Amino acid sequence: MSREAFTLAMVVPCYNEEEVLPATKEELTKLLDRLKEQNLVNEKSFICFVDDGSKDRTWELIEEFSKEPHIKGLKLSRNCGHQNALLSGLFYAEGLCDAAVSLDADLQDDVSVVEQMCQKFQEGVEIVYGVRKRRDTDTWFKRTTAEGFYKVMRLMGVDIIENHADFRLMSKRALSWLKEFEEVNLFLRGIIPLLGLKSDIVYYDRKERFAGESKYPLKKMLAFAWDGITSFSVAPLRFITIVGFITLVVSLLLSLWAIGAKLSGSAVSGWTSMMLIVLFLGGVQMLSLGVIGEYIGKIYKETKRRPRFFVEKIV
Repeated sequence: MSREAFTLAMVVPCYNEEEVLPATKEELTKLLDRLKEQNLVNEKSFICFVDDGSKDRTWELIEEFSKEPHIKGLKLSRNCGHQNALLSGLFYAEGLCDAAVSLDADLQDDVSVVEQMCQKFQEGVEIVYGVRKRRDTDTWFKRTTAEGFYKVMRLMGVDIIENHADFRLMSKRALSWLKEFEEVNLFLRGIIPLLGLKSDIVYYDRKERFAGESKYPLKKMLAFAWDGITSFSVAPLRFITIVGFITLVVSLLLSLWAIGAKLSGSAVSGWTSMMLIVLFLGGVQMLSLGVIGEYIGKIYKETKRRPRFFVEKIV
């Protein structure tokens, strides 16, 4: 890869971000100007804001920003979720840039490290991950659950970058290859490493949110984690098999004990023990059916092949 200035796209998914968007636009514009001054990126580089079905003035602001030549905007027809909104922006940018950086609108990602990402791209790296140095700004609960999530994912054999969200640079070739993944249940943090292209990491400190509220409350975080696990691993199904086998062995041992007690004449009917066994087996069965149902639901979604998003308007 030559060290000539290249065309960079910065893709920013937005959902109800009217409070923070003006500051985000100013910050990214300053960053783009600095990158141009350093001859890292050329004049064709741009910022692409994606409105993910916002209910506030987010799209109105994006339309206003788009009057400036370095800003583009996409409006999705409805709220499709962060991952799909990000994909729509990346796929749009793929035909217009040499590399694209994805980042959130809340200014928590340290955009100054984009310079390092661009330098690594010029050196031939095609995927550069932005990774947090530490989680000091997180609550104890969020930090513990996040660390637990990464450990569980690695335990299940998923190649995932720890403490990396969706702050990354991808080359035009990486974006093109990403289009080959056609599944509906996309978990980008697990899919990107599967591309196998030359990659590197830049570390940064995550900041406090500039304005507005987090779009990832506990419920969404847990759902996102569960989607990641079930999209990339059949380990939960295998776990059910193991639990079923253990339950079978325990049941056989209890059956032998019951027969022995009956033959020896010491059998005593016990309502409590019977209820505990019935409740335990019922709980295991319901849990197993729930996990199996989750996988069947994903298969159902994949077989329908519905579009992940519709772009209503481009400015």
